[in-house]
Amino acid sequence: MGKTVFVFSGQGAQYPGMGKSLYENSAAAKAVFDMAESIRPGTIKQCFEGTKEELAITINTQPCVFTADLAAAAAVAEKGIKPDFVAGFSLGEIAALAFAGILSYEEAFKLVCKRAEFMDKAANADKGAMAAVLKLIPEKVEEICKGFNRAYPVNYNSPAQTVVAAAEDEIDALCAKVKEEKGKAVKLAVSGAFHSPFMAQASEELAKYLEVVDMKEPTVPVYSNYTAKPYEGDYKALIAAQVQNPVRWQTTVENLVAEGADRFIEVGVGKTLTGLIKKINADVTAVNIENKEGLDSLS
Repeated sequence: MGKTVFVFSGQGAQYPGMGKSLYENSAAAKAVFDMAESIRPGTIKQCFEGTKEELAITINTQPCVFTADLAAAAAVAEKGIKPDFVAGFSLGEIAALAFAGILSYEEAFKLVCKRAEFMDKAANADKGAMAAVLKLIPEKVEEICKGFNRAYPVNYNSPAQTVVAAAEDEIDALCAKVKEEKGKAVKLAVSGAFHSPFMAQASEELAKYLEVVDMKEPTVPVYSNYTAKPYEGDYKALIAAQVQNPVRWQTTVENLVAEGADRFIEVGVGKTLTGLIKKINADVTAVNIENKEGLDSLS
């Protein structure tokens, strides 16, 4: 029998109204939102009524997306569907850690608020930008990046999609080089160069903050963006390293399939991961659950 994975969406998938129908139709989802609201008043209003621009600000994006992700997972679990593994994309990894019990929901939410603060601060101190590169294999993208002073592959999303981070004054030239090499580059509406050396300061601050955070053993294996394998060893070091190192999403999905996973349920915001998973392996089932309609469709 195949195995089920919950995958938690990341920053960039946010939109006004996210999680509202789950809040109104699932007691478990409502409890997650209420928890977030008790720690950071205004979170519910931002999720349900915030503008696209307001939600795009990192210090708002991360707490809101985390809450919507964890609420969706709680609503799916409330229906009796339990995962054999969990994984999250970037920010989504913190929600996965909470769902698996490594962090309490409250501790994870506080961590996300600090993570957002540290990443925003680092982004403002060292200006960078990001672009999605399509139609080129990862090795070609790596080769292109080497031709610039500060350019890095940061999200290995699928065989034909790699996201890069670069200095603000190099991103346009990098995109032009991608086009010259018969690829396509799409600049992303993000506020910093995440998962790259631009985030070194944030990684250091996160490591210091984590020193006093209590962690437990997971109830279900959590796959790490940094290693593309289940969390083991120093959990705190993995969490801190993640913000300044690439997200190895393609390898993570391939490793999960190798372990018997054949059903991926994207919990939270949007369907970006569902699309990537289908591009990585067309034989698995991948669905996204972000509202009441999706929840009702589950069996």
